[in-house]
Amino acid sequence: MQIKTASVAAVSASVGLNIHKGKTKVLKFNTENSNPITLDGETLEAVESFTYLGSIIDEQGGSDADVKARIGKARA
Repeated sequence: MQIKTASVAAVSASVGLNIHKGKTKVLKFNTENSNPITLDGETLEAVESFTYLGSIIDEQGGSDADVKARIGKARA
């Protein structure tokens, strides 16, 4: 994952785009690798879950958190 992150950063920079290190998060899914991911010497924040297009994505790969959140919103 570190190699892919560095590759994306290099290609992005070659066309004038920058990756914002403060906004970039890392979610490792189904892996034993605990090495931190870095970008230009800065460690990117590792998270356990995040919301993407309204769906909760977590490191377990399940949809339990997403279903519970949607039920909670429906009840409100």
